Amino acid sequence: MDREIIYSIREQLKECLSEHRYEHTLGVEYTAASLAMRHGADVYKAELAGLLHDCAKGYSQEELADLAGDEAYTPNTLHAVCAPIIAQKNFGITDVEILSAIRWHTTGKANMALLDKIIFVADFIEPCRDMITILPEIRKSAFDDLTYAVFRIAAETIPYVEMRKLPMDPHTIECYEYLKENGIHDR
Repeated sequence: MDREIIYSIREQLKECLSEHRYEHTLGVEYTAASLAMRHGADVYKAELAGLLHDCAKGYSQEELADLAGDEAYTPNTLHAVCAPIIAQKNFGITDVEILSAIRWHTTGKANMALLDKIIFVADFIEPCRDMITILPEIRKSAFDDLTYAVFRIAAETIPYVEMRKLPMDPHTIECYEYLKENGIHDR
């Protein structure tokens, strides 16, 4: 039964996402499953969260803004705010761990749960990504020390967003600061 749900969601996403976004989604699904196996998380939940993390990408900014309502967001993270709502409404996902991992896949947050970390990292390191100079380092650390991989991603994201003069989501800074305060730092 579980596999049938995965297959059904894949088919639905194939219809509503661009080819590039769909390939990225499959990459996140497989990477999340691999990380879950390595770090002792529920593989099925990791697959579902990986599949659905970008399920809001087929919607317009206006549709997403309406869906987000009063929840705070930056334009680059609006899809992450809305993806858990769409995952519930369109795909029947009610598991709070999966919905949380979908919600925080772009920005991270302070004190993330294991599945949150897995999806956050899988989204960054999946095989279709190739334009990020620190990818080899983070890919290796993701399987050795997942929390350190989260730290490195947050540490790279902050100056990248600042350099591009994009709005900074405060959750990314909170994620980075939380990890620093808890002894995670550059090696």
